[in-house]
Amino acid sequence: MHNRNDKSEDQVNRRAFLRDTTSLATAGGLASVLAERSLAQPVTTRSPAKSSVFDAEDESSGPVFPQSIASGGPTSEGVLLWTRIAPEKHHNGRPLALEVASDRSFENLVHRGVVDAAKITSENDYTVTVDLDGQLSPDSQYCYRFTYGDVRSRIGRCRTLPRPDATPESLSFAVLTCQDYQNGYYGAYSHVASEDVDFVVHLGDFIYESTAGQYKAPGSREYPDRELTLPSGHDLAHTVSDFRYLYNTYRSDPHLQRALEQHTMIAGWDDHEVANNRYWDYETDSPKLPPHSDGDDPEFATQVTAAGIQAWVEQMPARIEYNPEMEDLHEQFVLQRSFQFGDLTTLVLTDERLYRDPPPEIGGGDDSGRTMLGSDQLDWFLERVDSSDATWNVWANEVLTMPLKIGMADFEFYLNKDAWSGYQREHAQIMNHLNDEGVENFITLTGDFHTAMAGYQQTGYDLFKNDEEVGVEFMTPAITSVNLAEVLPGIDALDWFEISELAVTTTNPHVEFFDSTEWGYSVVEFTPEDCTYTAYSVDKNMNTQDATKQRLKTLRVPEGRVEIETVDS
Repeated sequence: MHNRNDKSEDQVNRRAFLRDTTSLATAGGLASVLAERSLAQPVTTRSPAKSSVFDAEDESSGPVFPQSIASGGPTSEGVLLWTRIAPEKHHNGRPLALEVASDRSFENLVHRGVVDAAKITSENDYTVTVDLDGQLSPDSQYCYRFTYGDVRSRIGRCRTLPRPDATPESLSFAVLTCQDYQNGYYGAYSHVASEDVDFVVHLGDFIYESTAGQYKAPGSREYPDRELTLPSGHDLAHTVSDFRYLYNTYRSDPHLQRALEQHTMIAGWDDHEVANNRYWDYETDSPKLPPHSDGDDPEFATQVTAAGIQAWVEQMPARIEYNPEMEDLHEQFVLQRSFQFGDLTTLVLTDERLYRDPPPEIGGGDDSGRTMLGSDQLDWFLERVDSSDATWNVWANEVLTMPLKIGMADFEFYLNKDAWSGYQREHAQIMNHLNDEGVENFITLTGDFHTAMAGYQQTGYDLFKNDEEVGVEFMTPAITSVNLAEVLPGIDALDWFEISELAVTTTNPHVEFFDSTEWGYSVVEFTPEDCTYTAYSVDKNMNTQDATKQRLKTLRVPEGRVEIETVDS
């Protein structure tokens, strides 16, 4: 089963890499390699033999919990709680204690337990993800903390989903994406920490797999204190040690820690968690990694992809499905998920990297067999949306769905065929299905393109046809990653905004708002009456909690209408 609709490193480094990694099994490919790697799994706690494991004399958590704490994978009765113990502070035989309370003083405890010492190992880089599903109350906020030895972590906040039959008055997300550590500071995260939102939705590119500034614009500002060196000595991540190093470094940032301590995260991924523009080769039944000189070698690409997945699972508290007994990767490792927020919102998150065909060549067509989601995931996605009784149907989507063209007639071209522009037939299939089934209030939240943008999703984009508007797409700006203004410097940022927005909206009348001159995040709120999107700019050159922040745009979609309205206040 293949889940499809139709059918620059030196060679010496490659040989050394392959020599030092486990060879592929004769059959099974990436699925077999992942099974051999023993991916991290959520654990449960047990009652402690003695209460002293919760006592702490040392509140300086940094040396023991260098990546602090985080929460994710919310359900209506639980959440995943995550931390990592510093390897040099790890002691065999020492358990990890966890407390959860309804108050910050921890007087009203709702859970007290310990993780057995045997579950804290180098095999998972000393990360621990505790599953509390079934132990918490719906639509509730809690405080939590870990204790290891006599050292206590900082206090975090987590939140559960409402009951499926609940009627929430509102729901809000801080939406984040694209945070190249080498291309700026994370002041935006400190502002997210202060936002009064229910959850954080991260759409991917949590790390970049590079350390030599491959994804920075030529001549852009340098950040000497953000330099990175991979354990393997390569410029692109090859091994699980490389990926772990990147996650641990990114997660050491105090602004990022502050936000993830305060909000429960719903996390997806994109390409840079493994390699830029990665895709699946159905002919060899293996991944392809274009940035690597050996990225088309099935064994090499499989090992790198397995390493990236292993580290992602360790580091991201996400409630994925993983069954190593399955022979097919696309049944063994299932990232796509859906979340129900009462009768107000259904959020569906898709995986647009493990299944996708390669994008078309420049100037190439979009043959009917090209897929991004794969046939099984496509059917799952449409079924989830069709069966939703919620007011708002929301798609947490990795890459831009709307086409974005520059030029006219024979001289027009798509800006990004790695996005849905390279998979137009499947995109049209989705949009036509939603239109035919009468799906209303369809909102798509998108990352990847490092731009604040809003526009209409349609059954087609032919200027001479009467295509139907199906939904609205809101793109969140990048935290730090390179954008248009950085690629093409030399003109005042305001001028760039005027020029780029005029050029884009003239050629793409379905686009209502376009700004690729700023970095930051967005907040999206849903009520029974409307959906509101606000894009914020945060100065990525300021490494402070109060980095300059300004509102770029607020847009509103009324319930029952596919219409984007500008909100002035």
